[in-house]
Amino acid sequence: MVVANQKGGVGKTTTTVNLAASLALHGARVLVIDLDPQGNASTALGVDHHAEVPSIYDVLVESKPLSEIVQPVPDVEGLFCAPATIDLAGAEIELVSLVARESRLQRAIQAYEQPLDYILIDCPPSLGLLTVNALVAGAEVLIPIQCEYYALEGLGQLLRNVDLVRGHLNPLLHVSTILLTMYDGRTRLASQVADEVRNHFGDEVLRTSIPRSVRISEAPSYGQTVLTYDPGSSGALSYFEAAREIALRGVGVRYDVQHAHAGNQNEQQNMTEGMQ
Repeated sequence: MVVANQKGGVGKTTTTVNLAASLALHGARVLVIDLDPQGNASTALGVDHHAEVPSIYDVLVESKPLSEIVQPVPDVEGLFCAPATIDLAGAEIELVSLVARESRLQRAIQAYEQPLDYILIDCPPSLGLLTVNALVAGAEVLIPIQCEYYALEGLGQLLRNVDLVRGHLNPLLHVSTILLTMYDGRTRLASQVADEVRNHFGDEVLRTSIPRSVRISEAPSYGQTVLTYDPGSSGALSYFEAAREIALRGVGVRYDVQHAHAGNQNEQQNMTEGMQ
């Protein structure tokens, strides 16, 4: 899943790390790929990402195997991180001259042999080559939308880019999930924005919204997600519930695909028997 929104400050990184931790605490094996040069996801997961650490930059630019840079997250079993270092800031320019520049992350993921249930990719707040690499590598796009004025502004460009990537580079890509973040139930604006987003995107919007929460903001400064920092807080519980929704949707998708596959096999069998 690609967590993307070129608007800054909407909760992309917070959403990535907390959903990943929630899914891992549910028993899944989860990899977070930090594609933001600021490395905030790496910080929040308590993973070392100073300049000398092997990072996602080495994978994209130097073609290093992903397995050589992935680190286990200290507090959460089953959670892993491919960290970002400041070197990634120059990757946008360095990727321009490389062969297959849009699909370097996709190739690295395909060559990664460790068993995983989910990969979450945290994108930078831009629509450059790093985000394009994420969109080519991913199957689903998760868009966090802040419950503030101008929430939907600029989303058109992201959706157009998703369509372009789907048309030219990755036919599997689709926007599967919209998550409302920084929801303040006391304000009329928040509920108006939530209604507008639900009307616009329909079933793609998760029922669970993420409240404004001091605990969610504090957790990264301790190198933790809110799930381990304060498991009983409203923020932790809402991310846990959102992850549960995403997991159940995934089961539904797999069930539909298996059902369709079984249906096709039955049809073929019936046709064969009819011909005989």
